[in-house]
Amino acid sequence: MPVPSLSVCVFCGSRSGLSRAYVAEARALGALIAERGWRLVYGAGDIGIMGEVARASLTAGADVFGVIPTHLMQAEQGKRNIGTLVVTETMHERKKVMFTNSDVVVVLPGGAGTLDEFFEVLTWRQIGLHEKPIYLLDVDGFWQPLITLVDHVIARGFADPSLRGFFQSVASVAELDMKLKQHDR
Repeated sequence: MPVPSLSVCVFCGSRSGLSRAYVAEARALGALIAERGWRLVYGAGDIGIMGEVARASLTAGADVFGVIPTHLMQAEQGKRNIGTLVVTETMHERKKVMFTNSDVVVVLPGGAGTLDEFFEVLTWRQIGLHEKPIYLLDVDGFWQPLITLVDHVIARGFADPSLRGFFQSVASVAELDMKLKQHDR
C-alpha cells in the first residue's frame, strides 16, 4: 500500500446520536478519506459514528490506524481488522498517539470524550505545541453551542481572540474536502 499523503485524525462519538445525518456524514467522511488515498487515524472502536467512519474507510480501501485503551477494547468493540491497531494504557495516551500520527484533526459530533479530545488539541494549539488544522464538522448545526461557548469565553476575557482562529467549522464533508485538499502533500 502506498504511503498516504495525508493522515486525518477523526475524533467522534461512540454513539450514533439521534440524527441520521450524523451517521451519513461519518460514512461520507470515511469514503472520502479512502477516495483521496488518505489514512484514517481514529479511536479504533467499532460502534457509533466512530465505527461508521472506520467501516466506510475500510470498505473503500483506506489505510486505517486505530488507537484504543485496554479498558475500552470490549466496551467500544475494538476493531481488529484494520491496518494498524495500537492498544494504550490510558485515554490520554490514546489522544496523544492519535494526534502524533496525524496531519489534521476533524471533530464529528460526539459526547464528553469528543469534547475532551477537541479541547485538548485546541489547548495544545493555543499554547503553541502544534499548528495542525482543526476542523469541526458541524452536521446539522451540532457544534453551534460549542462555538458560542468559545466566543463567550473570549468575550469574557478568559481567552485571546486568536483562540477562535485555531479551529474552523465546516457544514459538510464536501466543504471539508475542499479544506483538506489544501493540506494534502
